[in-house]
Amino acid sequence: MFHSLRLLLAMISVLFLAVPLHAQDTSTTSSVTIPQDLTPEQVDDLVARMSDDQVRAILLERLDAVAEKHAAEKEGHEDPLTELNEIWAEMVTSWTQVLTTVPNIVSAQIKAFSNFADKFNETGVLTLIGLVLSVLLVGYVAEKLFSILTRRWSKASEVGDEADLRGAVQYLFRRFCREIAGLIVFYVVIRALGRALLTPEQITFAAPFVFFLIWVPRLGAAVSRFVLAPQKPQYRLVNIDDHWAKYLHRNLIGLLILIGFTLFVVRFNGLNGITPNETRIGFWLNAAIHIYIGVIAWTAREGLSQMMLGTDPDRTKFDEEVAHYYPYFAIGVSVVIWLLVEFLVAQRNPAILRVLGTGAHFTTMFWLLIAPALDTLIRGLVRHLQPPLSGEGPLAERAYRSAKRSYIRIGRVIAGLFVVLMISRAWQLDLRHVASAGIGAEVGGAVIQFLLIIAVGYILNEIVSLWINRRLAKEQTAAEELDEEAGGEGGGAGGSRLATVLPLLRITAQVTICVIFGLLALSALGINITPLLAGAGVLGLAIGFGAQKLVADIVGGIFFLIDDAFRVGEYVDVGGTMGTVEKISIRSMQLRHHRGPVHTIPYGEIQKLTNFSRDWVIMKLKFTVPFDTDPNKVKKIFKKIGAEMMQDETHKDGFLQPFKSQGVFDFDDVGMIIRGKFMAKPGKQFTLRKEIFNRVKAEFNANGIDFARREVRVAIPGSENMTEEQKAAAGAAAADAVNKGQNPA
Repeated sequence: MFHSLRLLLAMISVLFLAVPLHAQDTSTTSSVTIPQDLTPEQVDDLVARMSDDQVRAILLERLDAVAEKHAAEKEGHEDPLTELNEIWAEMVTSWTQVLTTVPNIVSAQIKAFSNFADKFNETGVLTLIGLVLSVLLVGYVAEKLFSILTRRWSKASEVGDEADLRGAVQYLFRRFCREIAGLIVFYVVIRALGRALLTPEQITFAAPFVFFLIWVPRLGAAVSRFVLAPQKPQYRLVNIDDHWAKYLHRNLIGLLILIGFTLFVVRFNGLNGITPNETRIGFWLNAAIHIYIGVIAWTAREGLSQMMLGTDPDRTKFDEEVAHYYPYFAIGVSVVIWLLVEFLVAQRNPAILRVLGTGAHFTTMFWLLIAPALDTLIRGLVRHLQPPLSGEGPLAERAYRSAKRSYIRIGRVIAGLFVVLMISRAWQLDLRHVASAGIGAEVGGAVIQFLLIIAVGYILNEIVSLWINRRLAKEQTAAEELDEEAGGEGGGAGGSRLATVLPLLRITAQVTICVIFGLLALSALGINITPLLAGAGVLGLAIGFGAQKLVADIVGGIFFLIDDAFRVGEYVDVGGTMGTVEKISIRSMQLRHHRGPVHTIPYGEIQKLTNFSRDWVIMKLKFTVPFDTDPNKVKKIFKKIGAEMMQDETHKDGFLQPFKSQGVFDFDDVGMIIRGKFMAKPGKQFTLRKEIFNRVKAEFNANGIDFARREVRVAIPGSENMTEEQKAAAGAAAADAVNKGQNPA
């Protein structure tokens, strides 16, 4: 056992590129020279001649040297400028190799084909090509037969030249399913026939050709036809004209063919003994792909912007900016992915090169380019699938648009998470263990958990806001506008109790969600939240003692809401301050006077509150008529007016009790005061009063009844002998005396 231990220590020392070292014995110091090339027998012999202290000293010295080297490397990596210089140097080296291998491209490909021919000989190659073509022909015939059998189903799904969204989606989806089903038939047939006719070695070369150059382009063409519908503009789901739809459809297929050709060539060369360093043809093909993407995006930038903008009339400025800059975003993504691939290739990491060979960078580019298109899709789906408008008027419309934006934001977060997961899957990364990306497993997992918690909290916040906004729109629609004919005197009907409480509930829920998920996110990062909770408790206690008035306002508001003393939209009197309840918060309420001023009143200062808008309102009207007027006649007129207004479609819904007479109420110097009253819904009384005044005046005129006016009667003895001028002068003097008596100096 001791012999094995010594052998292990000696091998470790050799592994660390052993050089002549000095070891010190317990009694003497001797120099031990270790040759560079040692056989296992020589290592065993060397260890046998060395003491344990010498072996231990050699091992410790080598470990110290390795530690110093790692520390130096770590120190160098901590300098960003040094890292950038190293990365640039590696990429320059890689690009230099690309240029130096240009003359080898043709010869390397000739060598690859030569090796391929040597494996199967000339007859075998022709046989393989013939078998592959035969298998593909049989698969294509089977697909066509399937298409013929299902053509009737396709024709039955067409809905004419003009199709609504539902009909268009049904037709395109059925056609897409038929195409996919045909491709599946094609795949199943060629797979079964290929396994029966081809040897495993032949399948190794034939399978990549069929997959990359036939299967993938045809699958992409089916998806493109579903989205762009180049030959069926009446069914097209995206906002793009025929010219750009056809252009994008053709070039997307061409791009997929070029990508498939690139992956096939790289795979073919690898199978035939041509290493990536021997010929950098993959660099040129990859560059051609990215150039092609840039050309497509630049040429079709008008069509792409049309498609991204969509047809939603409620789009925001952000949506318009995204649509405008999307072509340039596509070009930028193509450039960034190209640089990323070149950087990874320059690292010469076999594992990364294998992942690149599977097309992970193309998958990444696809999902990054499709992300804005997913946003357009989300906006389109929300527009057509969102529940209909609840209520009427501007308030309901604003709530409808707010709900639409909430649905869109939720969809964006979910789509973002999906894109991240698909990209990480393409690179074979486990988001829970991102140590392979250069980050510690614990730190990487914490960051991912942090982001997921934030995303879940955001979605929950949007869902709560969405529900509350929809309920608010439904509750507030009836009381959203002031009646201009109400005279601007307040006293309108308020909203429901739920409409009053929901805004406070929304604020409370949002703050609660932010606090809880914020603490959970901090905890996921490894931050101890216990001191934060303790500090929050101490802060709350300090606020409670130091701001007792604030606490009194909050507690008072809670009990006012529990008592249902007022609601938003009701007209109230608070200690002489009158107005409509316009807004409530945690500690105060805002009253809007009917002339415009806004009063903010803390709940703690409310001693008494009078509500003029709860349930019903009684309006009493006074009319002064001459003493000789028949009260019964006036009573009949009032009764007639009340009956007519109860039958009037415009005014009958405002009454709870009809207008009627209360008889003679009082007498004054000029006549009798007759009073009438009616009961109305809050907010309707002023409009009804105005109409009643108009009708009473008209009926009095029709029945010869005048309203009483103040008169001055002058009795002058012998007035029968006075002329008209003298009578007028005497009346004027009497009137002047009366006025002076009423307005003493």
